[in-house]
Amino acid sequence: MSLRKLLVDVHTHLYLPRYASVLRSRSNAPRILTRNSPSGQSEDRLLILDDEPSGGRPVGPQYWDRDEKLKFMDQHGIDISFVSSANPWLDFLPFPEAQELAQQLNADLESYCSGGPSVVSAVELKRLYGFGLLPLVPGAPSEALSEAVSQLARQHPHIRGIIISTQGVGEGLDDPALEPLWASLAETGLVVFLHPHYGVSAQAWGTRDNGHVLPLALGFPFETTTAITRLILAGVLDRHPNLRLLLAHSGGALPQLSSRLASCIEHDPVLAGRLAHDARWYLGRMWFDAVAYGAAELGFVSETVGRASGCGQGGGTADVRRGRKEGASRMLFGTDHPFFPPLGEAGKWRSVVENLEAIERVDQWSEEDKEGVRGRNALTLFGLSP
Repeated sequence: MSLRKLLVDVHTHLYLPRYASVLRSRSNAPRILTRNSPSGQSEDRLLILDDEPSGGRPVGPQYWDRDEKLKFMDQHGIDISFVSSANPWLDFLPFPEAQELAQQLNADLESYCSGGPSVVSAVELKRLYGFGLLPLVPGAPSEALSEAVSQLARQHPHIRGIIISTQGVGEGLDDPALEPLWASLAETGLVVFLHPHYGVSAQAWGTRDNGHVLPLALGFPFETTTAITRLILAGVLDRHPNLRLLLAHSGGALPQLSSRLASCIEHDPVLAGRLAHDARWYLGRMWFDAVAYGAAELGFVSETVGRASGCGQGGGTADVRRGRKEGASRMLFGTDHPFFPPLGEAGKWRSVVENLEAIERVDQWSEEDKEGVRGRNALTLFGLSP
């Protein structure tokens, strides 16, 4: 199969069996509990927060079984997946336990990926690669985090990045204690997949029962937006220009608010002279998953990112075309599997179909751009393209 035609999923989750066992052993959130469904059948449910709506969500083999992941990939024509552990990661553990479990889970993830099948192509590619875990919990020594990054890069060739939540070691991603971590990540080239966890405070949603809609549709993107903005304002991207950041859910609201952010920075005396660049410039140094479900949204993000990269600002036809191509090169297809399963009769997952259709309908993208978003951009970012 041609590398140009590969479909690559960069946003797909799993709960490794060892991790699921830890959650089953717990008596309070986060936990996996077994209860009877309304139909009287026994079911497992994942409860991440104690006050989670609807008593959490049902979980099953698709969350941890590699064969189920591959079956899903085959059903939707996905050639390669970059799998990542989903929230709550290790946030609920003290550092010594988190450190030990992270090492075990990374070894499990390497086996999960390396033991899977290969893609038939001109080069040897596996169908599964992974984002590892770090023991990012309060009390984590900076040297231990740096060593964990080096260990991942040395010992686990099928782990091509790390997934990181917005909390850091408890004080957010702009915490000065994380400076050695950013340096290590920039040096190794591991991709940092920034993914939300807690969303916005539940108080923002009022008392009406709206299920999971407000936390998932709004809370998660807003959490990402705040976290990455704090990282920019702290100058982390100025000090570590080689840091490779992949933002979940197309960057939350950051692309839409980037010009407002730049204006506020210019007018705030506290931030005068702190950043080396206009705030919009940093968008052109990041990557964004294409999990936005709509062509207009994807087109807007890529146009904004293209202009931020320095392309498309002159107004000429060729300049605009360069901006669009550069913006599209920063977008990567994702599915968010195994969340958002099929509705009604079992079939293709709408989260997959809608995101693929959105890519196809972006009018300003050429067919080459679309092929990049569907797969080639990911192979380049993760160092798998020859």
